[in-house]
Amino acid sequence: MSEKGKESCGCNGDRGGAMPREAGILLHITSLPGHYGIGEAGPEAYWFVDFLKDAGQSVWQFLPLGPTSRVYGHSPYMSSSAFAGNPLLISIRNLIRDGWISREDADDCPEFSEYFVIFDRVEEYRTRLLKKAFATFRKLGPSPFFEEFCRRSPWLDDYALYESLKGRYKNLPWYRWPREIATHEETAVEAACRQLSGEMLYHKFVQFLFDSCWRDLRKHAANAGVRLVGDIPIYVAEDSSDVWANQECFQLDPVTLRPKFVAGVPPDYFSKHGQLWGNPLYRWKESGGRVNEPVYRWWKQRFRRMAELADIVRIDHFRGFEAYWRVPAGEETAVNGKWVKGPGRAFFNRMGDAVRCLEIIAEDLGTLTPEVEKLRDSLGFPGMKVLQFAFDSGPENPYLPWNYRTTQCVVYTGTHDNDTTLGWYFDPDVDPASKAAALRYANSDGSRIHMDFIRMAYSSIARLAIVPMQDVLGFGSDCRMNRPGTTENNWVWRCAPRFITPELAATLADQARFYARANGLGS
Repeated sequence: MSEKGKESCGCNGDRGGAMPREAGILLHITSLPGHYGIGEAGPEAYWFVDFLKDAGQSVWQFLPLGPTSRVYGHSPYMSSSAFAGNPLLISIRNLIRDGWISREDADDCPEFSEYFVIFDRVEEYRTRLLKKAFATFRKLGPSPFFEEFCRRSPWLDDYALYESLKGRYKNLPWYRWPREIATHEETAVEAACRQLSGEMLYHKFVQFLFDSCWRDLRKHAANAGVRLVGDIPIYVAEDSSDVWANQECFQLDPVTLRPKFVAGVPPDYFSKHGQLWGNPLYRWKESGGRVNEPVYRWWKQRFRRMAELADIVRIDHFRGFEAYWRVPAGEETAVNGKWVKGPGRAFFNRMGDAVRCLEIIAEDLGTLTPEVEKLRDSLGFPGMKVLQFAFDSGPENPYLPWNYRTTQCVVYTGTHDNDTTLGWYFDPDVDPASKAAALRYANSDGSRIHMDFIRMAYSSIARLAIVPMQDVLGFGSDCRMNRPGTTENNWVWRCAPRFITPELAATLADQARFYARANGLGS
């Protein structure tokens, strides 16, 4: 973020001086190697941080950390909470180390794959272990550390009650619960808290375990000089504790409790029907035109929570703060929406010290207007440049490195929504002219196209270059993380440990040194 942006938004700018050139890797926590079916915030994560340090990388980017659900295919972008951590990421080894479960408990596990996450199997296994850990907790009694965590987590009561009520009502969405509790009526909430106190305690304890794991990981990363990049989806899921407990923040019908309008993006070159996401939209203003204070308080709390989890945050769909595509609820596509003005710069000014400890990356991909670019630049937020988008429209393409107007940007070979670079290159549907342009730019024969793209990113003027782990390793389409518009077999890819080697670290470190991005490794 620029000094101008830091001053206006209340950021501390404590890194000081000229910002160094940096390199980082994009790898979600679930994709880490490990013995228990899914990547987790434990020793394997510390090991990956050490790999990053040895590889000259000073940034680790991951996807949103919230709880996921089989209903949404375990997408990290459709969570039941914008504040809670995903129980599936709690370190089993940490549970053993801290005496919550025994090694024998953990060893009684199903067969897992080192190449992909079998979510149903992982969820069943880990829930059983968390229940055992909770039984130990109940025997020992609450600790001062647990009590302190509860005190500093203002979102926790509503989240724990929401999850407990989901259990009571057989996983029905909150808007189908009995009216008095669905509307978050105070007396009904108080009664439910009394009746479900045991269930609520369990969910609070699980979040305490996640918090403990994550604090250890953040400390290890800080000691290694590796900064963590988190991800904030601008919208939240309709069936979430956030919408249930904060209905005044969203454009909901007071009778049905369902959204009046939903989020999406309009038709474009890539989709003739647009994209209909279905998330409820924020109610930025009261009916009289005044600022709706509750939604701003909620967002401040959300940024403060992100500052507990990460050093940098990528705001997904940043353009929605300037203007958002509003689609009437019930539409089958996003075609019949319209642009509505968002809160703009005033929103970030009002966040004040809530963003003091965060740097912000604006996800500004797609077709942008001058107004969106002006908002981004006035705040000093770096935008994103994706090299896979750079070669399909001639020399004026904004993603081509020679068109970067400022170092205040983050360059990616691809993102979690893209094919891998190798997959892109061998995709028969990609225009051969785009591939030829990429080869000409890189002076390459295509035999190591993933390394060519890494060199493009590293040699650019962008202050930060981030590469998905699949591109570091030169993996193909079978290792892709997500295919937008599909619901099957997404978010499952894992990296087997044998691929993350000292030799790979040395290769990356050499590239990072050559392009002046290897912080802490010397010249």
